[in-house]
Order: sequence, then C-alpha cells, then structure tokens
Amino acid sequence: MRVSICAVGRCRTGPEKALLDDYATRFDRTGRALGLGPLSITEVEDRKGGGMAGEAALLSRALPDKAHVIALDERGKLMTSPAFAELIARLRDDGTSDLAFVIGGADGIAPDLRARTDGALSFGKMVWPHMLARVMLTEQLYRAASILAGSPYHRA
Repeated sequence: MRVSICAVGRCRTGPEKALLDDYATRFDRTGRALGLGPLSITEVEDRKGGGMAGEAALLSRALPDKAHVIALDERGKLMTSPAFAELIARLRDDGTSDLAFVIGGADGIAPDLRARTDGALSFGKMVWPHMLARVMLTEQLYRAASILAGSPYHRA
C-alpha cells in the first residue's frame, strides 16, 4: 500500500526537514517487507492567494486516485500508536492500494475537502504548526511500521 502525505507549504532545509527525511527513510525501509510504502510527500503552495479554497483545490489534485484519505485535523480522532498501526494494517489487508494524509495550511483544511475525506486524525486538542505535524505524522508512520514488524522501537 502506497502512502502519501499531501501538505500545504514547503519544508525548507532545517531541523524539521532533516527529521522528516529521516523518518520517511525509516518508514520505507521498515514498511517494504510489510507491504507498506513507498512514502511520498507532495507539497503544494497557493501562489494565487485563493485561501483555504485554493489550497483545497491544489490538495485535491495532489491526492492519488481512489486513495483512502485521512485529514489531519484537531477535531479528528485521537488514537494510540498501536491503534494507528492496526488501522494501517487493516486498510492494507482490505486491499487499499493508496493511503493519503492531508495537512492543511495555517487556516486548516477547507470544509468541502474535509467532508470528502474518509476520516480525520488528531494529534491532540492543541494546534500544531503544519511542519511539525508532518514530522509527527512521519514518525507515527515509522512507529506503526515498527509495531507491525515487531520491532522494539515502540515501548508501551
């Protein structure tokens, strides 16, 4: 099952980019034997200033066809890491070929795009900068793959 992160904004060189690349590489390495990956990250920028609607249009075009789409949203479902791993395994085992996560910009995800997703995931009641949300998501993807592989990385 291919995994995509579609996000608003560019992650420039710096600590967030280094962490993002590290966890993405770890996920690809661990997930390959589990039928997970590769992980792709698509970044979009609304250069025309269309706001959330403009970002939603760009994000929609970036999503793989027929992907199972999960929005990152503070109103989404709170999950433990093992439950997140189980969700990913269930989607893979049910024959989902593409799993895509959507991370909006500073104003979040437009309601029409959020309504078209298959679910929403929250990293807590706090709002996180979208660059940190990307890092947290890639770490959780790696952690999920590690849990599914029986690796000692996750200690509950």
